[in-house]
Amino acid sequence: MRLTWLGHASWRLEIENAVILIDPWLDSSPLFPAEKRAEAIAGATHILITHGHFDHASDAVAISRELDIPVVGIFDLMQFWETKSGIQTIGFNKGGTVDLGGAKVTMVTASHSSSFAGEDGAPVYAGREAGYMIAGEGKTIYHSGDTDIMADMEWMGDLHRPDIGILSIGGHFTMDPARAAYAAKRWFDFDTIVCSHYRSFPILEPDIAPLKALGVKIVEPEIMAPFIL
Repeated sequence: MRLTWLGHASWRLEIENAVILIDPWLDSSPLFPAEKRAEAIAGATHILITHGHFDHASDAVAISRELDIPVVGIFDLMQFWETKSGIQTIGFNKGGTVDLGGAKVTMVTASHSSSFAGEDGAPVYAGREAGYMIAGEGKTIYHSGDTDIMADMEWMGDLHRPDIGILSIGGHFTMDPARAAYAAKRWFDFDTIVCSHYRSFPILEPDIAPLKALGVKIVEPEIMAPFIL
């Protein structure tokens, strides 16, 4: 499988027969180079959304229309987009598993919030926040979504046994490296941890030394630089 960071918490995951854009925030992202947009979304088969905040979901409808591909995520938000925007969606909920081109994607709990700006600018409920276990090519990836540490990570690690963790580590809005390292050490047995939801703004530039102290492979990704997992 091949993973490419698109900046902030946005990813391109090539796995089995799928090319999944996870939380693609491209058009107004402070990190993503606009001239790379076509390359970033080329051949995508699905868009996977963790929650409704603008820095994760604001480009989903436009990309879905442009590529004629479904957006996948929490039932409430998918129903809203399908009804209001007329796009293809696959809505499911916690504990459910969908097959995306041979990759088995299971929605799991996250601890955050989820909304988008309504017409008057006030936040509109967007269903619950989520993380995902993505299984394919003999490995399982845990994509934490935006989250703090939580007791649910115990059963998630025990049941799914993920090899790879794509973990939000920026702090302020999510867990920071120390909290992510605590969770990784206590509840998971990762071979590889990939840093996510960081470096986008000065407030999200943490010291990742606590993660490096774990003694597992830590990937500090570079934008549009694919790597193999």
